[in-house]
Amino acid sequence: MTETVDVVLIGGGIMSATLGTLLHELQPDWKIVAFERLSDVAQESSNPWNNAGTGHAALCELNYMPQQKGAPLDPAKAVSINEQFQQSRQFWSSLVDRGVLDAPSTFINATPHMTFVRGEKDVAYLKDRYEVLKKQPLFDGIEYSEDSRVINKWAPLLMQQRRKGEPFAATRVPAGTDVDFGALTHQLFDHLTDSGVALRTNHEVKSLKKQKDGTWLINYRTTIGRTPNQIKARFVFVGAGGWALKLLQRSGIPEIKGYGVFPIGGQFLKTSDPKIVAQHKAKVYSQASVGAPPMSVPHLDTRVVDGEASLMFGPFATFSPKFLKNGSMLDIVSQVRTHNLWPMLRVAFANPDLITYLVGELLKNHAKKVDSLRTFMPTAKDEDWTLIDAGQRAQVMKKDAKKGGILQFGTEVVSAADGSIAGLLGASPGASTAVPIMLDLLKKCFPAEYPGWESELRELIPTFGEQLNKDAALAAKSTSATAATLGINE
Repeated sequence: MTETVDVVLIGGGIMSATLGTLLHELQPDWKIVAFERLSDVAQESSNPWNNAGTGHAALCELNYMPQQKGAPLDPAKAVSINEQFQQSRQFWSSLVDRGVLDAPSTFINATPHMTFVRGEKDVAYLKDRYEVLKKQPLFDGIEYSEDSRVINKWAPLLMQQRRKGEPFAATRVPAGTDVDFGALTHQLFDHLTDSGVALRTNHEVKSLKKQKDGTWLINYRTTIGRTPNQIKARFVFVGAGGWALKLLQRSGIPEIKGYGVFPIGGQFLKTSDPKIVAQHKAKVYSQASVGAPPMSVPHLDTRVVDGEASLMFGPFATFSPKFLKNGSMLDIVSQVRTHNLWPMLRVAFANPDLITYLVGELLKNHAKKVDSLRTFMPTAKDEDWTLIDAGQRAQVMKKDAKKGGILQFGTEVVSAADGSIAGLLGASPGASTAVPIMLDLLKKCFPAEYPGWESELRELIPTFGEQLNKDAALAAKSTSATAATLGINE
């Protein structure tokens, strides 16, 4: 007989781990099974070396507050991202208190978030941004300086041997964080498996078919031995990174029509030289190059993985037709359908700057990439830095009534009308905002159960349903409480 369960999670990343944990806390009697085609979880985008580990709260990322010609700067998007990250912080804090997660330092560390810009235009913009954000409660503590002596104290590597007379400025928020989403994912899945959730690694889902009784029949096979099998589920979540599109297409739900994805790979320069690492404790972001996607904003970051601090700089874009690092060379072709071909062509025609940017990135050798680093760190030496391959990001392309097709950055949940299946497409700031993304999914896909879950959600997320930025006292209380629990006080 075919096994029947309540929930199937496809993909062993931070999204499936977060949703599985929420559902287990809310409905411990439900039977949950998770599938991962690789030998372990957190091997794709959630792996700590496949992402920058930035706890995205819009403290330093300029793309969340773009300058629109002739219009005043609008903090709404930045505030929204920060609100979402605060929900993630509260959830992780509750799990630490409950013993679900290990010592906070194993997955999160205090790391100031900075923005550094050069040139009169960008300096003026950064100052305007600072003046707007310092009035927002969630950005309390943001600092601004054009003084080389002050910036040198914040991040010495930015100032050493910098050319005199060049306009520059920086902002700094001491309350930023570095997050090891790989460690976090492993700890969440460890707790789930200890609690009876089945995690089946080396198992690849091949197809999904809706049954007359409303369940989903999922055909899968082991990657070792290729043994086929099947399972039925009342609800399916597809958190398979770039392959989410392929599986949602195979499910046949009409809601996926018009969607495609464009894969963009990445590389980082990395050093673990203690003398260099000791001089920089911050995540420093700047402006993106012309035509570069927001995920390619250059930044020089402190990373803490397995207790060891390193520095990373990048990302440098690469191209592969694969939707995952461990994907197929046919991914970019196999996604094409009659309903998404035109939107994808329109995206190609409308983004020549992106194509030019990608070609330029592909032509850079190691020396050229270190030259890019020297705009941040003038003293950088080629021999101190090595290149590492980051994860594949599958950027969303979809239909647009006016333009025919658009390239969308960020994440998007696509779900069936009856809420029986949902999947996540897109990239950053997904991991940092996994909790609010999954909360929205719960509300949409479980309308009957959701009202009964709200009291427990308030236990897990004390300010659930409230907006911190509208209440300065509540914002200060919440951030102070989570900082204490997570050990990320300034």
